[in-house]
Amino acid sequence: MTGRDGKFGDAASLRSLTADLSQIASVRRIVLDDGPGRGGRMLAFSTGGGLDFWVAVDRSLDIATFSFRGVQLGWQSPAGFGPPPGPEADGGRGFDRAFGGFLVTCGLEHIRQPANGNPLHGRLPYSPARLTTYGEDWQADEPVLFCEGEVVQWRNGADAYRLKRRIEAPIGGTKLRIIDRIENIGPRPLPLYLLYHFNLGYPAVAPGSVVELDGERLIGPLAMPEEGPVPASLHPLRGAGHAVCSVDAGAGSPQLRFGWDAARLPCLQLWRNLMPRSGVLSVEPCNVGRNEDGSNADAPLLAPGETSAFSVSVEVGTAGAI
Repeated sequence: MTGRDGKFGDAASLRSLTADLSQIASVRRIVLDDGPGRGGRMLAFSTGGGLDFWVAVDRSLDIATFSFRGVQLGWQSPAGFGPPPGPEADGGRGFDRAFGGFLVTCGLEHIRQPANGNPLHGRLPYSPARLTTYGEDWQADEPVLFCEGEVVQWRNGADAYRLKRRIEAPIGGTKLRIIDRIENIGPRPLPLYLLYHFNLGYPAVAPGSVVELDGERLIGPLAMPEEGPVPASLHPLRGAGHAVCSVDAGAGSPQLRFGWDAARLPCLQLWRNLMPRSGVLSVEPCNVGRNEDGSNADAPLLAPGETSAFSVSVEVGTAGAI
């Protein structure tokens, strides 16, 4: 049984009631076996609190499906979760072919539009990860499901980054945390660009939906469908504390809250294409602003051997309950 906070009791008590704790919550390693995603390695998280999601090992440990109480909230494209043709395809716009899924992490040498030989949103998206560990930790002060792995983005004389990622979700809860450490593994200073491209679809985004940043309305109420894509808007954060962006589809509907350290990710970018048969809204915390001509502002430099840390949380519930 669960308490008022939705979390389960301790493992010892649950063992007296179950034959296997994976009945309560689990991380299961699966391999897709159909369509363009065939062969793709996934980790299927089920917290037991209504939150279920898949972590795509072959896509930078990003998040593919994301559902709450059996309802899918992450946006999915017709391309599925197969490998894209590569970031340099289509004149550097290979990202456009396969950015479906709840999270695509962009960078690390570049984000936004193709420029200076760099593809749309950089070369990190869809890079296979080396999975180092995953499972259930019932002994922690806060029992969690977790996975850890690393992605190396490297080109001789150019990119030299190592991303170490941990994703954890409290057992019995409706929240997940993405904890990243990015290291310069090369011989010279490198700029670091980072953008978390969260993609929401119906019914997380529905007629009447509102997007707020720290309590200030930025978008909405939405009228769907819309006639065309809306250009990305950039919203610099005003302080250096904890930033919260909420997407609320109205009473009785799912609500999502994204949280992060505004000092580490000082900008929020929003983009949407709510045309018929499209229906995507993207929430994008990022570490670098944008110039008037659309190019990236200057990025912070990582010295050789230096590491920079980032964390983003996602919580889901019904309106007024989180």
